[in-house]
Amino acid sequence: MSIDVAMRERVQQAYSPELLRELAHSLSAKLATHFETIERGEGPVLNWNLPETNLEKARTVLSENDGSRGATVSELQRRFDDLVQLALSRGHNLHHPSYIGHQVPASVPIAGLFDALGAITNQVMAVYEMGPWATAVERALIDGWGETIGFEQDRFGGLITHGGSLANLTGLLTARNVMLGDVWERGLALRPKPPVLVAHADAHYGIARSAGILGIGTENIVRVGLDDRRRMDPQQLDEELSQLRRANVPIIAVSSCACATPIGAFDPLNDIADICAKHEVWLHVDAAHGGAVSFSRRHRHLIAGLERAESAICDAHKMLFVPALCAFVFYRDASHRFETFRQDAPYLFDPSSPGLAQIDSGLVTVECTKRAAAFGLWGLWSMFGVGLFEDLIDVTFATARRLYEKLVEAPDFEPLHEPECNIVAFRFQPREMPLTVDQIGELNRTVRRRLIESGRFYIVQTTLNGTGALRVSVMNPLTNESHLDGLLDAIRQLAKEIIEKS
Repeated sequence: MSIDVAMRERVQQAYSPELLRELAHSLSAKLATHFETIERGEGPVLNWNLPETNLEKARTVLSENDGSRGATVSELQRRFDDLVQLALSRGHNLHHPSYIGHQVPASVPIAGLFDALGAITNQVMAVYEMGPWATAVERALIDGWGETIGFEQDRFGGLITHGGSLANLTGLLTARNVMLGDVWERGLALRPKPPVLVAHADAHYGIARSAGILGIGTENIVRVGLDDRRRMDPQQLDEELSQLRRANVPIIAVSSCACATPIGAFDPLNDIADICAKHEVWLHVDAAHGGAVSFSRRHRHLIAGLERAESAICDAHKMLFVPALCAFVFYRDASHRFETFRQDAPYLFDPSSPGLAQIDSGLVTVECTKRAAAFGLWGLWSMFGVGLFEDLIDVTFATARRLYEKLVEAPDFEPLHEPECNIVAFRFQPREMPLTVDQIGELNRTVRRRLIESGRFYIVQTTLNGTGALRVSVMNPLTNESHLDGLLDAIRQLAKEIIEKS
């Protein structure tokens, strides 16, 4: 069929460099104003609306426009401005200094500009020729961070993927294939004994998901007991592995934590690596949150021994403060990364350039087409150097320490551990009336819900020792002592209101 002239003009308008220029200028101005307001602590942290309210609004916006056919540049700009303002007014303001919730950072905004390069020009990866610069950037960052951790130069390898759960799945899939030999081809059904995964008792739920996806089964996770600091206990690990070896049970890996999510506990990795070596077991370390301390001279001791892991994951979109998602998988032996997927794709991988297989990401990641996830990190590292990462880590860790000190000093708060990083768990303990343990837990959960819906602060809840608790992750380097004082006062005020109404 023939192509209508008006149709072609509308398509051309969507691709117009001039329109892009005008909208980009408008966006940059709006974002600068937004950050000026939010970073001063003005307005709500969370723009709270019920899910059905937001969903109705999102649907309405979709139906308000027929595609702006025939619209002028000025009309399109007004429409764009309205949509940007709507998104900002309904979103979560992670750059507000009262955001101290999930392990998702107030990312350095400039990193988003570098990410936009990849998004706007659609740099994708699978084979080198599709994303040559994106591939070079990823490889340079893998080399740089791996050497900072302490992996042996010219021996280790790695990849970048989308998120810690996918990174853990990739590392554990590699472990399964290496430790069980022909399992990729023959599966698990013919094995006389089902294999097990040995894991930290507080391991992230992504580890259990991996066990289910890999055919190991969540019931075949052997959870190792913890010491009094909620770290994997090396003695209990040794006993578990000894028992499994005596019973001839195949072991996929030991999955350790640096750090575990509940309170940010870092496992004693050197001790655990010694035990894994003794039993000839693959050591995998989930260092999604804590791997970044490799850049901090003050805190890098927390991951001593990480370089001895056969596989490890580290999320740049946590403590390196870049936009999600940018997760690294490291292998102590670079050749292991080709054991993850033993497949051929003749239409994709060019036999005339066999050397490129060493850098084609499609051979080693779950994704075939993969977005260029590392431009933000590359841009920050290249502009500011690794000193910025050290500052971000040290500032947020010190702020969390100051919160802990305030909790210790306060008669109506109970810190539940001494923090090793920027994660602090605690409970409010009312003095004016006696409550049972369960009532205290429920009070803390209710306070948290009221707090986030008010927009004053954003923190999260958890369960420790069977009882509800409050949990803070200092993921915004702009949070200071005055915000911590405000948080404790807000919790006291809300708890008083709840108790008086009960």
